Amino acid sequence: MKTPARVRSLSLECTCVGTGIRTLEKYMKDMTRADKMKINRLVREHLPDLAYDLMLTERPLKDLYWFNPYNYYKTKRHLILVQSSIEYFIRYN
Repeated sequence: MKTPARVRSLSLECTCVGTGIRTLEKYMKDMTRADKMKINRLVREHLPDLAYDLMLTERPLKDLYWFNPYNYYKTKRHLILVQSSIEYFIRYN
């Protein structure tokens, strides 16, 4: 499953903080790794407030000597952005 190239809209559905384990298991079922750069671009385009909060709008992270060691994932309904050990479940259309 490829990271979707055409996305009409994104919405932050929930994070792993305060979400029950059954819900997380349901959202993470059949997840595969995704392209970080493409997901960062989609979030900057469709969810600018979230991108600002997660510092995705800053200069390229390589210039800041900062590296996000976490992988991003995708399912048929969600993009899963991982930042500071918190999973952000973003529904896409």
